[in-house]
Amino acid sequence: MGERVWLDVPFAEKDEAKKGGARWDPRAKRWYAPRPGIPALERWAAAPDIPDLLPGEDRTLGHGLFVDLVPSTCWFTNVRSCVAPRDWERLRRMITRRAGMRCEICGAVEDRDARRWLEAHERWVYDHPARRQTLKRLICLCTDCHTVTHFGYAQVRGLEERALAHLTRVTGMDRMTAREHVAAAFEVWEARSRVTWTLDLGILTDAGITLAPPPGAGDRAAIAGETLRAEAGRRRSGGPGR
Repeated sequence: MGERVWLDVPFAEKDEAKKGGARWDPRAKRWYAPRPGIPALERWAAAPDIPDLLPGEDRTLGHGLFVDLVPSTCWFTNVRSCVAPRDWERLRRMITRRAGMRCEICGAVEDRDARRWLEAHERWVYDHPARRQTLKRLICLCTDCHTVTHFGYAQVRGLEERALAHLTRVTGMDRMTAREHVAAAFEVWEARSRVTWTLDLGILTDAGITLAPPPGAGDRAAIAGETLRAEAGRRRSGGPGR
């Protein structure tokens, strides 16, 4: 058997990589070349791993499961929209690996049959006087915990009851307390959504990750509409979600 060579293959390019000879390691959850020197796979040659602790990252920020809504003025200015697909793959791999391939809140593992995945979530600090939104932590969440976190997005996708049930199950809140928590989160969201924020992704650039400008504020509403329509289409067809 030849020497295995790890690759950085974005999800959207997996079929092309497979056609070029790449293979999938289900344990490592990563694509690899079965031997060195396969020309069709050179474009996915692995870059150095990202360090487990990003410069300036606060891994204590935000404890437990809570609704953490992104201000409407910040929609589609997230990390994934600002980094190249290969760099996002490197970040995703680091985040899930350091979490031991489990959700950092409820401890769940991926379950394809249950359509539960491990996903990266961003936690931010908002400086109102400076109007600055600073990325301070990246955390590994399962699909269910991530759905709770983005509760507004859960509502528009028809997943409100599922999200509320998971919130009460994980936190021990009763339904009334959970509803009060959601309402308070929306009050914070409304206040933050009245501000146009400057994005600070210094913990990524200081780790050597190249960023692209996020979509402009005037384009975000249209992108949101397109994203929701695509999500609805995937649900109708039974295809994978986000």
